[in-house]
Formats: sequence, structure tokens, C-alpha cells
Amino acid sequence: MTLAHVVRTPGRRPEVVSLESFALESGPREALQRLKSARRLKSYRCTTLLGDGEYNIAQFDGPPVPKEERKEALRWSLRDVVNYPVDTACIGVLDIPGDGLPGRATGVLVVSASEQAVRSRAAPFEDARVALAAVDVPELAQRNIAALLEDENRGLVFLRLDERGMMLTLTYRGELVAVRRGDMNTQQLLASDPDQRTRVRERLALELQRSLDNFDRQYSHITVSRVILASQPLVGDLAAELAPNVYVPVQELDLASVIDFPSVPELRNAVCQAKNLLAIGAALRAEGEDS
Repeated sequence: MTLAHVVRTPGRRPEVVSLESFALESGPREALQRLKSARRLKSYRCTTLLGDGEYNIAQFDGPPVPKEERKEALRWSLRDVVNYPVDTACIGVLDIPGDGLPGRATGVLVVSASEQAVRSRAAPFEDARVALAAVDVPELAQRNIAALLEDENRGLVFLRLDERGMMLTLTYRGELVAVRRGDMNTQQLLASDPDQRTRVRERLALELQRSLDNFDRQYSHITVSRVILASQPLVGDLAAELAPNVYVPVQELDLASVIDFPSVPELRNAVCQAKNLLAIGAALRAEGEDS
């Protein structure tokens, strides 16, 4: 279990106050019971993330109904997307920034999960009597980091790879616009077989190129300024290998450019940043956001 504490003060850069990892010897409930007192968890707004396979994200046209009615209007659109009952599904709706032209339909991203999945994720907090402010998803945790890195009025592509796969997001004006997932992972990128490494890196370069081209076509009003790359374990030469295949700069993640962490000096290390990116992104969640 990774515990990240981030403070956001208006007019100042976010600060990571603490970042710790704990072994789950007897499961999350027991760990939370210990941390409740040791780390005073009752004093904070707590957010947790659903895991891979526990939720869905789908894009739809925004329905012509009042904002407070959108969830129910979109609920039945999920019938062909998910394999759980939509009448009890937990749903969040995110606006995709449009081009502002009159008469143009505005798109939305619908995040959905089964009631059982959400209850299972919340249960350890309830059992430990730790108040849970929100159950979020990794794409939005990554969005929270990307929003800090964006250039003004420009889109940002964020490519994160770990041992389980890849997540590529497009953000614009602090909002999530599009998501692409893939099975290419850092184990394959660091494989001892040079032929396998070459094949996977070529596939990744092609996927990044195609994604950028697709974003250009689908969201022509968004100009992407750069690609940010984070890998765990670190694939040191990957940014330089990807750069010749795309038309925008590819840069390694540098949290120090947008976040302060004087109490967590280990975050100066790129491996530590990538390893804890989602925990920090979840802790960056703004109060009042839909959960």
C-alpha cells in the first residue's frame, strides 16, 4: 500500500508532504487500521483508485439534457459496453473540451464500474473507520499530473509504461480527452533478447505515431505540444528512440518542474517518480470533483 499526502494551496505549486509504502501483511483493512492512528488518516480527505479490469471508460456524445440528468441519460448507453447490470452501475461523466463551435455536439467520457467493484474497494476503509472521500480511476490520477505539465492552450500526451502494460492519455486545459491502453510493458522493452526488444520498441513507436495522428484527426482544435514519458522500471533510452518517429518533442517526466517535495528527497529520482505517479496523481484530486 502506497500512501501519498499532497497539499494544494491556491497560488502555489502542489507539495508532496509525505510518501510511504507499507507491506500488506494481513490485507488492506488491517493496514488501514494501523495507519489510521500512526498517520492520522482521519484528518485527511482520502482517495483510492480502482484497479485494472474493475472499471470501464467509454466515449459518447453528450446527451441534450440538464447536467444533473446526464448520468441517468447515459446509463443505458452502457448496455453494450459492460458485462454487469447497468441499473446498479456507479457512473461518472467527464466533459471533453470542445472547439466551441455552435451546433457541434460535445463529447463526454463515461467512467463506470459495477457496484460490487466499488463496494469492494471501499470496504477496507469502512471496516477501518477511515472516511473515504472518493473512489477514482488511474486515468484521472494520470490526468491530474498531466494537467500540471500542460503548456497553455496546448494538448499534452502522457505515455506511462510499467510491468503490466501502457497507458497513453491526451489532456487539454486540464481535462482528460482520450485514453489508449496497450499490453506493451517494460519487461518486454527491457528483455534480454535484443530481437524482442527491437520488435516491441518498434510497435510502441508505431502506436505512439498512430495515436498522435488519430488525435489530430479527431480533435483538430487541439494542438499537442509534447509527449511526456514515464517508465517503471526505467527504460533509459526510450525517449530518444521514440522522438524521431513523432512530430513533437518526447521528454522524460520531471515532477520537480511542477511539484515541490522538500520532505521527500527520493522523488528527485526518475524511478521513484514513475513508481509513485498514480498515488501522487490520486492525492492531487481537487475537492468537489465527481467521484
